[in-house]
Amino acid sequence: MRDHTQLRAFELADEVVMLVYRTTTGFPKEELFGLTSQIRRAAVSIPSNIVEGCARDSEAEYLRFLNIAFGSLRELHYQLHLSKRLGFLRNKDSPLLEPKVGETEKVVKRERDRHDVRDRRDEGRSSKHFSLQPEHLSSYYEAEILSKETGPLLCVRC
Repeated sequence: MRDHTQLRAFELADEVVMLVYRTTTGFPKEELFGLTSQIRRAAVSIPSNIVEGCARDSEAEYLRFLNIAFGSLRELHYQLHLSKRLGFLRNKDSPLLEPKVGETEKVVKRERDRHDVRDRRDEGRSSKHFSLQPEHLSSYYEAEILSKETGPLLCVRC
C-alpha cells in the first residue's frame, strides 16, 4: 500500500479541488445542479481515485485508478474551457486554476506512464502474464482466461 500524501500528483489534485470550489462559488445559481456540480464532481474524483489506487495492493489496480484520475482531469479541463466560453470564469481564482489543472495532468500522466512502463517490463518475468497466439483459437471459439487477482484477462469471441 502506498502513502498518497507522499505523491506530488495527490498534492496538486487536492489544490485543484480547493481552487475549483472557490472558483465555482461565483457561477450562476441556476448552474448549481448543472455545470457547477459536474465540475466539482470531476475535481473531487481526481484525488479520490489517486487515494483509492494507493490503497490497492496490485500495481495493475494502482495504474487503473491513475487512469481514471487522468480521465477526470481531462473531463475537468473541458468543463473549465466550456465555463470560460460561457462567461462563468471571472473571479480571482480562475487564472490560477487552468495552469494548476495543466500541471496536475502532466504529473499524473508521468506517474501513470512510469508505472505502466514498469508493468510492461515485468510482463516477461511474471507467470501471471502470457500471450495467447491466434493458433490457439478456432473461429467459433470463446475463450475466457481468468486470474484470481485481476479477473478476466482476455475474452475473445469470433
